[in-house]
Amino acid sequence: MPRARWRRRASDLRFACAHLTACAVLGGFLGPVLAHAQTSAGEWVTAAAQAPDIARVGTLGVEQQAQWLAKSTASGALAKLDDAQLVALFRALDPDALRRYLQEGLRDYTSYEFTMWRRERIRGKWPKRADHMLVRITREPLRIYAKWLPDGAHAGQEVIYDDSKRPDELYGHLGGFLGVVPMWTSVNGALARAQSNHSIRELGIEAITQRFIDEGRRFAEAGITKPANIEVKTVHGLRVVAFTYETPAGQPEFYAKKEILGLDLERPLLRTLESFDNEGHVFESVVFEHIQLKRFDDLTFDPRNPDYRF
Repeated sequence: MPRARWRRRASDLRFACAHLTACAVLGGFLGPVLAHAQTSAGEWVTAAAQAPDIARVGTLGVEQQAQWLAKSTASGALAKLDDAQLVALFRALDPDALRRYLQEGLRDYTSYEFTMWRRERIRGKWPKRADHMLVRITREPLRIYAKWLPDGAHAGQEVIYDDSKRPDELYGHLGGFLGVVPMWTSVNGALARAQSNHSIRELGIEAITQRFIDEGRRFAEAGITKPANIEVKTVHGLRVVAFTYETPAGQPEFYAKKEILGLDLERPLLRTLESFDNEGHVFESVVFEHIQLKRFDDLTFDPRNPDYRF
């Protein structure tokens, strides 16, 4: 065989081998991509929740990121991530995805019971002890029973609110030996606001979540697109992802100059909150301790309930 023809055939053989190798490599690389293109977004989100790829999750749209968070929380995958992974994940997510995820999560909490620790600065004074409260809530209509527990401030107090019966009033007593006589009072009156800057209607998960969503829109308008800090903390024994938001203007344009919100890793809920004024002083602290979905009968929101002290 002439030398030139042998060299040409050898070159052709090397090209064919290289072409086959490239096809194999490219096929191995594109296979998952093509497979991903053929599967629905929902199927991919489910698969990603089982084996999270933080970089890829960060490229999803807002709706898909919210779905991923919901599925990862439900499967327990989110809680299994270590601190560094959690911080990297939430830095990669679109801020709107967290708000969408929390908004969707509220749908399950139409009737529930929780205990909470709460402190508020009232007329410039920070209380020495936190309120420890048991709260039962239903929505549509909004009905609330709250009791102040023995190991917190204002122990023994009870209040009932029923939006379907008296939307502008609550029924309660101060507790203690001299304060057991119950009375009706305005939800915005001096007695109702003596221990809180908020209406009883704002007692619950929904109010804090909705405020975070509403403030998020104002953050975006002010050019605040990301939290100032993201870290993993343990608060009252709860492991949470803590998001710190700081505003340039502070109060009164925003609810707080700085807020630190703690995200539950096992449910789509905000579990902790700290709010700071323009001078850097904390003026509100909330920890939702134990939360349980429950169905209640009418007696739960009736002062004649024999378990209550009205």
